[in-house]
Amino acid sequence: MILCLLCLLGGIGGIVLGAVATEAIATHAGWPALFSIEAMVVAISISFAVGLFFGFYPAWKASRLDPIVALRRE
Repeated sequence: MILCLLCLLGGIGGIVLGAVATEAIATHAGWPALFSIEAMVVAISISFAVGLFFGFYPAWKASRLDPIVALRRE
C-alpha cells in the first residue's frame, strides 16, 4: 500500500516539476507550452509500474532465500 502511494507521488511530483520547468523555459524563450493529459497518464502509469516492479521483485526474491544462507552472504 505504501509502495503504491510512493510510486504515485513520485509520478505526480515528476509531472509537476516537468510542468514547472516547461512553463519557465517556454515563458523565457517565448514558445507556447502544450500539456497533454494522455502523456501525464502514461508517465504516472510507467512510474507506478517501475516502482512496483523494483519494490516487489527484490522483496519476493529475498523471501525465497533461506535466512541462514542470506545472513552468511553478508
